[in-house]
Amino acid sequence: MSNITIIGSGMMGSAMARPASDNGHQVRLVGSPLDDHIIAALKAGKDHPTLKRSFAGVATPYYIAELQEALKDADVILAGISSFGVDWFTENILPILPKGVLVVSITKGMRLTDDGALEVFPHYFASKRPDLKFVAVGGPCICFEMFDRKHTMVYYCSKDIEAARKAKDIFGTSYYHIIPTDDTIAVECSVALKNAYAMGVSLAVGLAEKEKGITDARGITENCIPGAPDLNPIYNPQAALFAQSCLEMRRLVNLLGGNGNLVSGLPGAGDLYVTVFGGRTRRLGTLLGRGMKYTQVKEVLSGVTLEAVAIITRVAEFLRRNAKTGKADPKQFPLMMHMDSILNAEAPVELDWNSFGEF
Repeated sequence: MSNITIIGSGMMGSAMARPASDNGHQVRLVGSPLDDHIIAALKAGKDHPTLKRSFAGVATPYYIAELQEALKDADVILAGISSFGVDWFTENILPILPKGVLVVSITKGMRLTDDGALEVFPHYFASKRPDLKFVAVGGPCICFEMFDRKHTMVYYCSKDIEAARKAKDIFGTSYYHIIPTDDTIAVECSVALKNAYAMGVSLAVGLAEKEKGITDARGITENCIPGAPDLNPIYNPQAALFAQSCLEMRRLVNLLGGNGNLVSGLPGAGDLYVTVFGGRTRRLGTLLGRGMKYTQVKEVLSGVTLEAVAIITRVAEFLRRNAKTGKADPKQFPLMMHMDSILNAEAPVELDWNSFGEF
């Protein structure tokens, strides 16, 4: 039995307590500085406020002020933070972790470095603490489905393949299936990009609804829960944008030195598939497709973490910077560049279909 400390009690971080607990491990769930309301609810014996599940017998909750107690004798640290919490985790958590401990990260995203490179988070963490072992998780995983023990298959990646295999032994169950790999760039780049391109595919949802005269935020919450039907179900444009998304993801993974073939599997196409079916990124793309400006959409989705915006902005800037040196060609990424113009220049949604495809 291992002692596993999860830092960050959001939906996905919290859900990871399920397979660990099912394997007989002792799980401690620590809220970030923004999670006190979640931990208070769990300490009071209530359901998780956002996951809507009971944690009785699954994990012991801790406030961030109780971090030292939660870290005592920990064998595994799970970074259950969003990309917006990376700096906080790097500055406040990494420095106090004991040498050699295994760190498993579910954080999705990439950093744009000062010299214009894109860096996946496990490599960034390792640059700060090379004495730790880092493993990252990537693949299609809806948190409450996994918590409910529905079959889920993901990749665990690490430069140290043995670390990935160790993490698999700790978290893998009869319903949570894990494939270890040492191709961290392919996996992490794919799962970061799927957030961006899920917005791109969802533009077609909004464009179809716009044809029905829906140009505001009506019904957006109800329509974008997992499995909800489109208000105007037209799927050919969505399929075309899905294919273009996979093509551009493969191009970028290859450009960064990863195996682009993984994009057609779980980390790319698989993760994109589930993300398009519901949630915050679908809402974002749908509202933009309906014709709303991003400034308006931000008001509608106030308080919602939009990781798609961050990754689109960073990748587009990467492509522009590297175009100057001939290392990248933004014309090979027409959907990505258009999404950036929609978000950061408030350009109208006008898809250039003739620029799509592989010629």
